[in-house]
Amino acid sequence: MENTDRPTTEAARPEWAGIDRLGTAELLRLLNAEDGTVAGAVARELPRIAVVVDAVAARMARGGRLVYAGAGTAGRLGVLDASECPPTFGTDPGRVVGLIAGGPAALVRAVEGAEDRPELAAADLAALALTPEDTVVGVSASGRTPYTVAAVGDARRAGALGVGLAGAAGSPLVAAAELGIEVETGPEVLAGSTRLKAGTAQKLVLNLISTAVMVRLGRTYGNLMVDVRAGNAKLRERARRIVVDITGADEETARRALAATGGEAKAAVLVVLAGVDAPAAARLLAATDGRLREALELAREPAREADD
Repeated sequence: MENTDRPTTEAARPEWAGIDRLGTAELLRLLNAEDGTVAGAVARELPRIAVVVDAVAARMARGGRLVYAGAGTAGRLGVLDASECPPTFGTDPGRVVGLIAGGPAALVRAVEGAEDRPELAAADLAALALTPEDTVVGVSASGRTPYTVAAVGDARRAGALGVGLAGAAGSPLVAAAELGIEVETGPEVLAGSTRLKAGTAQKLVLNLISTAVMVRLGRTYGNLMVDVRAGNAKLRERARRIVVDITGADEETARRALAATGGEAKAAVLVVLAGVDAPAAARLLAATDGRLREALELAREPAREADD
């Protein structure tokens, strides 16, 4: 008799039992067709994701952190998203954190049994000394991973916001959370391999959360990454293009402004458009919590007052 308690992410579809006999092109079409269903599953959860984004952004604006916690693929995706926030949005590495059951070693090799140990989550979160302004997002395809469920529960007991991101409905993870997101992607073509559709859905949702939160926090100007950290040649060129696109200045002017501000694109924009020096640009940004649009408005106020 089939175990009806099994999460849908672990179910095996009988019509896919013969995939090992398919030709390569047909196998790829099947995998691709199933991947195509993921965006729709995520779209159905957008209202819940929006609530999470606003809650996280409000807490981060008050100095809080965004912490992802998961095991296996889910944990690795959380660490990936966290590690990409500093170069993309200029955040301090401690503001967005990824935790994976088994620690850093589990990023490259499975640490068997770590996901079944809730005490590991308690230790990982204790090391962070959570505050009520922090958010912990537990990520699990089944929504049952003990490490992840414990992380969300421990976060709430510490006064932080606990969010559950699961790939199945009615999961213990979402039950343990204050806010829940359930992206039901259904059985995998390769039964139980949740690095496939479920993993893709998790990646999409984490992209949505971190990107939208950073937009809400003023880490972009329009659709430009004005907080990008120009740590290599490609990113230095991107910073230059951003300054040119916003200010309309020529490339040499943009390069000089970036040189004066240590490569910080937002400050360079202020140097060009507001006609201030680098220290004054830094003060304007500090006064507006780093929001370039507001800093530009603040820089224009003396000129308006003089006109009045």
